[in-house]
Amino acid sequence: MSQPPAFESNIRPPHEIERWIGALARPLVFTNGVFDILHRGHVTYLARARALGAALLVAVNDDASARRLGKEGDRPFNPLADRIAVIAALASVDAVTWFTEDTPEVLIAACRPDVLVKGGDWAVERIVGGRDVLARGGRVVSIPFEHERSTTGLMRRIRGG
Repeated sequence: MSQPPAFESNIRPPHEIERWIGALARPLVFTNGVFDILHRGHVTYLARARALGAALLVAVNDDASARRLGKEGDRPFNPLADRIAVIAALASVDAVTWFTEDTPEVLIAACRPDVLVKGGDWAVERIVGGRDVLARGGRVVSIPFEHERSTTGLMRRIRGG
């Protein structure tokens, strides 16, 4: 049997965070999201996030957590395993993990990022975990959108709506 693709080594189980978090370079950048159907807005955002530190850790909502966000329709379209594999394959991503809770607050506390990042639709003061990152001397950043793209909008176009 052949070896798995190299990017799969970037997929890190959340329950083993104490084992692997120390291997990521600092300053560590953390972001999270559903990342259901990847588009230009996502990859630009992740590249901008990565540029803020020495390593980027992306936490992805598991399927149940994503559904609880109230996304339109039958989302997520892609199951967690597929979504994390696609994120792990991106050059800007050093590690990807997932969370089952409504927010990644537990992961943020465990990995203690130096920089916490969300997209431009999030005000800095609303970013989950931001207060703790700031209290430790870190930064919290809301990255402005560079491309007006959304998975919801893309799906409307595909469905002819």
